[in-house]
Amino acid sequence: MKRRTQTILYHLLPVVFWLLAIGGSILFDREWPGYVVALTALLCVLIIGRIKRHTSSVEECFQVALLLGVVSYWLPTVLFLILPIWGYLIYQNLFSLRSFFATVIGLAAGAVWYGVFYYLSLFTYPLSLTENAWGWIPTGAFLFAWLASTIARRILRVR
Repeated sequence: MKRRTQTILYHLLPVVFWLLAIGGSILFDREWPGYVVALTALLCVLIIGRIKRHTSSVEECFQVALLLGVVSYWLPTVLFLILPIWGYLIYQNLFSLRSFFATVIGLAAGAVWYGVFYYLSLFTYPLSLTENAWGWIPTGAFLFAWLASTIARRILRVR
């Protein structure tokens, strides 16, 4: 592949992936909570991806668990994203018992806030596992676009 073609693809492919993700999300899910969940899941992936090697991941695990705990109000099954995050941390040798407990404390803090807001009647409907399942379309599309653009950028990196 020529250097010019490689440079064009390096810049163009991530744009195409993101436009496809946004277009597909708008086509299938038109409610705003799905996009809040998708952007928060993407933010969690970016937080975890910025951890440097040979450092502690406790603060990042707490932040990610708290963010996922908050958006689990709209899509409760988003809490399952913690498992691949833990897998990534184990793969990078960044996971520890303190990281596990930071995740549990972050989820507990999110649950406490949910209970307080529900008690104060700020939330009008309870959690449902199947009610907002369409929210996984933008979440999955955004995560797939991030993964595909990251892989394309690493493969097409001009050296």
